Amino acid sequence: MIDRTANLLGVVGLAVADRIGDAAHDILRHGGETPAALIVIGYGSGPSNDQLRRVLGLSHPGSVRLVDRLVADGLVERREGRDKRTIALYLSERGMALREELLKGRLAAIRPLLTRLTDVEQEALAALLHKMLFSMETTASQRRTLCRLCDNRVCTDCPIPADELAET
Repeated sequence: MIDRTANLLGVVGLAVADRIGDAAHDILRHGGETPAALIVIGYGSGPSNDQLRRVLGLSHPGSVRLVDRLVADGLVERREGRDKRTIALYLSERGMALREELLKGRLAAIRPLLTRLTDVEQEALAALLHKMLFSMETTASQRRTLCRLCDNRVCTDCPIPADELAET
């Protein structure tokens, strides 16, 4: 039974990931880690390029190219970091607007998968997902990576809070 459940969960996971990717591409016309970069930078804690690269799982050159493109597109601003040795990344007004669209588009892409469930079934699923996430043994870095596309405003009692980018 567990293999069947695992198999079904894997299919649902891929369906969700595909829907999120398609929605993000429709909004940004960019794939890869661009949507996640906007979400993570939009938490507003002013991550450095190195912090962003760790969350996104990118190489240093890959992260620099991504940030350069986001700056060139007018979505991200570089500002002086907290320790004056680093550069902090913040979203521009246009970047914040696109981030909002991404977050709304992500939820809109996933919602249809839940419409056939009753309210009681949705509550049960939410409780099970919360329990699964809570029981995962993860580091702070892994949690930030898992939640790199999350809208932390809709997740009450988050089982794996990940919006803080402080070094661990």
